[in-house]
Amino acid sequence: MMKEISKQLLLQEIRRTAQLFINEFDNIQENDKDRFFAGVDKTPAQMIAYQLGWLKLVKSWDDTEVRGDVPILPAAGYKWNRLGALYQSFYDNYQSYSLAKLIQTFEQELTIWCQWVESLSDDVLFIKDKRNWTKPYPENWTVARFIQINSIAPFKSFRTKIRKWKKLNDATVADSIV
Repeated sequence: MMKEISKQLLLQEIRRTAQLFINEFDNIQENDKDRFFAGVDKTPAQMIAYQLGWLKLVKSWDDTEVRGDVPILPAAGYKWNRLGALYQSFYDNYQSYSLAKLIQTFEQELTIWCQWVESLSDDVLFIKDKRNWTKPYPENWTVARFIQINSIAPFKSFRTKIRKWKKLNDATVADSIV
């Protein structure tokens, strides 16, 4: 995990890694968005849907607590040790979206995410247990840690996945031309 020393650095890293991630989709064709390749566990559409699902879900935990309710983590009807069904719900929620709509939605959700992060005090971000929903987790799991784990980290790892997917897709296209 990166060591955040300020909210501004956290926000800079969120924006930087998000932009690197989403830019990878610029030259993917709409008819390829749901294409699987062996060695890459998600399609391009699923990669963006995964990001959208987690951005909305983590923010919802905080919104729920701020409203005075108790959030259910990870989500009602899901358990941490069985996240496959939760991921599938993310994919299902965005299945009908075009690639352009997925990218646009990602950019909108990223703006909402960054506004939320900006609205949090440094104490809430960096001091353990300032939000009740972080209490059941290890000492280093502050709100900032949840933010990093559910945005910066997957933006980086999924950028690697989409780059691998693009290489496999390019090789398939080249083979079909020969």
